[in-house]
Amino acid sequence: MDIEKVRSYFPSLTTRIQGHPLVYLDNTATSQTPSRVVDDMVDSYYHRKANVHRGVHTLSQLATDRQEQTRRHVRDYINARSETEVIFTRGTTEGINLVAASYGTRFKEGDEIILTVMEHHSNIVPWQLLAKRVGAKIKVVDIDERGVLDIEQYKKLFTSRTVFASFCHVSNVLGTINPVKEMADIAHSYGVPVLVDGAQASPHLKIDVQETGADFYVFSSHKMYGPTGIGILYGREKLLRDMPPYQGGGEMIEHVSFQGTTFASLPFKFEAGTPDFVGIAAFDKALFFIEELGLENIERHEMELLEYAANEIKRTMPSIRIIGEAPHKSSVLSFLAGKSHPYDVGMLLDGLGIAVRTGHHCAMPLMERLGIPGTVRASFAIYNTREEVDIFLNGLRRILPMLE
Repeated sequence: MDIEKVRSYFPSLTTRIQGHPLVYLDNTATSQTPSRVVDDMVDSYYHRKANVHRGVHTLSQLATDRQEQTRRHVRDYINARSETEVIFTRGTTEGINLVAASYGTRFKEGDEIILTVMEHHSNIVPWQLLAKRVGAKIKVVDIDERGVLDIEQYKKLFTSRTVFASFCHVSNVLGTINPVKEMADIAHSYGVPVLVDGAQASPHLKIDVQETGADFYVFSSHKMYGPTGIGILYGREKLLRDMPPYQGGGEMIEHVSFQGTTFASLPFKFEAGTPDFVGIAAFDKALFFIEELGLENIERHEMELLEYAANEIKRTMPSIRIIGEAPHKSSVLSFLAGKSHPYDVGMLLDGLGIAVRTGHHCAMPLMERLGIPGTVRASFAIYNTREEVDIFLNGLRRILPMLE
């Protein structure tokens, strides 16, 4: 694959930071956006901006068609059974909150919810709010020293009181790829539904919601070369049909009177208000971009960069400790440099034009479990190069003496 050609689709990569060419290694937080996606949004704002649904005029119908085309594309991308199982949200966080607030209406005092210690705050706090509201209990699966989930402990946490399990497909800190199909099968053997947080998996791995057995699966456009503020919630139709609406307003209704309201059919029951139809339509272009490159090619390239960077660090920089070395992981490199604070490392690298993420990465319980304040995190995407990894490694070698 011609990576330089791929890079040409991303004008942002030509940015200079403090006199240095940008080396963007913060892809786990958000990816850069190819020009075709931005151009589509600009063209929509200039020539196709009209509110979707119920409009009889041509622009409204065109905007509606493009939004629903994206829904059908997402259906195929994740192998959902029907587009009625695809709900547009503002991101992964809203998708999880929607399920917790809506499906969670059936939970009661004493019920148990299973999470893992490696979850993002977005897959912890909504369940804590729900648990506090109804008197439910949260149980947490631990990891080993490599960052691998304790699957035996996971099995033992299920009891007759377990009502739900929610876990990430890929850890945003460790890069660990969890065995979600096995985890879903275990939960289903107890009659327990599962939600899979796919925010970190969707840019790198093939998603097949039927194969994994996920009852709910959530992810975000902005990590997949798409616009910000767009998310996807997949839910099995039977579950969605029985869930109450998450929000009330326009678009999600069939009939309203002061005597009562009847709600629209799926998926619109969960899409109150005017959606970001411009961003949703542009997300279609991002999905085509990924498909044209091929997820297998993307994953292979990213893993080559990860393995090269990790091996060079181990070989030449013994003061750096890599956090998360699961045998099956994605392109995330979290580390600590000696006794230095991650923030100091990030600031010094930024002075060289190298963008990494520092801190707890919205995974404070995981940091507490590891006994560290946070990490420096470099994460790779399809447009990153071996030369950029060398710049990153040389940057580390340059700043390490300053941190001693």
